[in-house]
Amino acid sequence: MKLNRLPELQRREFLRRASALGVAGTAAPWALSLAGIGEAAAATAPGDYKALVCVFLYGGNDYGNTLVPYDDASYAAYASIRQALATPRDSLAATALPVGADGRQMALAPQFGRLKGLWDAGKLAVQLNIGTLVQPTTLAQYKARSVPLPPKLFSHNDQQSVWQASSPEGATSGWGGRMGDLFLGGNTTSTFTCINASGNAVYMSGKQAVQYQVSTSGAVAINGITKSLYGSQACSTALRALITGADRTHLMEAELNRVVKRSVDAQATLSAALAGVPALTTPFDTSASLSNQLAMVAKLIAARQALGVSRQVFFVSIGGFDLHDFLVAQHPGLLTQINDALASFYAATVELGVANQVTTFTASDFGRTLTSNGDGSDHGWGSHHVVMGGAVKGGRFYGALPSVSVNGPDDVGQGRLLPTTSVDQLAATLATWMGVSATDLPTVLPQIGNYTQKDLGYF
Repeated sequence: MKLNRLPELQRREFLRRASALGVAGTAAPWALSLAGIGEAAAATAPGDYKALVCVFLYGGNDYGNTLVPYDDASYAAYASIRQALATPRDSLAATALPVGADGRQMALAPQFGRLKGLWDAGKLAVQLNIGTLVQPTTLAQYKARSVPLPPKLFSHNDQQSVWQASSPEGATSGWGGRMGDLFLGGNTTSTFTCINASGNAVYMSGKQAVQYQVSTSGAVAINGITKSLYGSQACSTALRALITGADRTHLMEAELNRVVKRSVDAQATLSAALAGVPALTTPFDTSASLSNQLAMVAKLIAARQALGVSRQVFFVSIGGFDLHDFLVAQHPGLLTQINDALASFYAATVELGVANQVTTFTASDFGRTLTSNGDGSDHGWGSHHVVMGGAVKGGRFYGALPSVSVNGPDDVGQGRLLPTTSVDQLAATLATWMGVSATDLPTVLPQIGNYTQKDLGYF
């Protein structure tokens, strides 16, 4: 007899979603995977640790002022197109990069001085003109709409989802989380496989792995049970019994309480692990959110042995990049925060002795127009990003450098770049480095079969 499994599937889905909820208005890391939370039987060899860190720039970073044309001809074209938005050429000398084989030269933004040092040291690379694609796409195919394209191009929510999940808005899992699914069994405590230090992002949700959320101070506690409630320890004890006790006759109530108890236990485990690691000597800018998030990631990596993890995926973010206005006034400050946060984080991985085992990359909704709208730039498509780490073959570009033009061979209009490298190719390269097999890549990236080149050669 064939059994109807729908009620069981509905129960599991309810519990998966309920595990992400907070209690009494207090945020808490409830998102603990029912399938992966138990202690894994498998363990990896000591020292076999790798971590991947996504730094997401919400709003759509302006590529034109992040990597700037520097040779005379290219800069003249850039300045003519950007007009008042153009970065002054004399401010780029200290961050100018080597001349390419085609005679063209680029410079990092003036605010990227510390990242230029990592480029020179071979620890940072630039991925050129990367963006969301369904398959390799030419300009002629784009204009003819003869190949499938990402849904709702130039839309923030949709392109954030496609970047993070390879699926439109409404996706329930991202490629970071799906990668985490494969690592659950290799981590002694699987709860800490996917950790988000900036809130919630589909990138970090898997089919089984669910992101564990932390603040820049560490584990998020349920205040009502970690300290007296309304001045009464008895109330605190009663609340703990209410939300963690397993003596429930209703199956769903009992299961939910077990999930909550695991969350409470995880908070205690994480707090103890962080308390047991020495303070980092690497300085971080404590006035900047991104630096604080990456400082917490560094501390979590320092606690990796106490947490029993050999593979981890992290997510941090910074917003403010939707600069239709005030680009010249506000963009440099955002780039300064990225420069300082990433450089300090790399220094912290060196201090911890794991620089070769941690890779960090930037991502964003999309690039922006090369043309000016008067005081800013508008939504675009392709953009430039950085990949950083001790294992990265840095000091070089990956991908194709686009022409500096409007309505040129790389442009779908207004200097919106048609990506020549797909996010899926970037993800496949990073996943392979993390240890995902070629057989498992389609599980992480369902569209990767559309690409012949699945490894961009960073490592």
